[in-house]
Amino acid sequence: MLMYGLVNRAIQQMVTTQHGEDVWNRIKEAADLSDLDFFSTFQAYPDDVTHRLIAAASEELGLKGEEIMQAFGEYWITYTASEGYEQLLESTGETLPEFLDHLDTLHSRAGLSFPQLQPPSFRCEHAANQSMNLEYRSKRQGLAPMVIGLLHGLGKRFQTSVTVEQTASRDRGDAQDLFHVHYSKPWAESDSSCAADDDSPAT
Repeated sequence: MLMYGLVNRAIQQMVTTQHGEDVWNRIKEAADLSDLDFFSTFQAYPDDVTHRLIAAASEELGLKGEEIMQAFGEYWITYTASEGYEQLLESTGETLPEFLDHLDTLHSRAGLSFPQLQPPSFRCEHAANQSMNLEYRSKRQGLAPMVIGLLHGLGKRFQTSVTVEQTASRDRGDAQDLFHVHYSKPWAESDSSCAADDDSPAT
């Protein structure tokens, strides 16, 4: 499978901003990517490139891969906003629950710029007490920690305290990844739910 360079550029930006250029160069070398001067935003790269960067960053920074993926998921929200996608984010929802309801629509619109995008699918089931169950389906393995980071990043974006509990995991043999998400900020209750097929344009 292929992943757009925007993702790898974000990893580079996160590392250089938080740890410096020298650390990034060591990570790039360990990932056998030292000959690559830059990642092109709209070029599709093999998923293996991203996995090698995460593995090298894990070794260099002394963190688990899951910790890096979660940190990256949180960073991704502010990074995409700064890279010219703020209007797209704004149009997806005015509250965190509304935003999650329309994640698949966001990815559909992003697919206009990234035609080889292979997005995941989200299904939201709203519950009482400002909470929801969020089902995440993807053709890719191992990205559930990034979803947790995304949820926390969105919480910051909407100035909402978020707690996330993963209640099902494909890595543990479940059919899909499932998260119970609770928000501190009140929002208009709705009986609506969101659903989309994995191949519909959608993290």
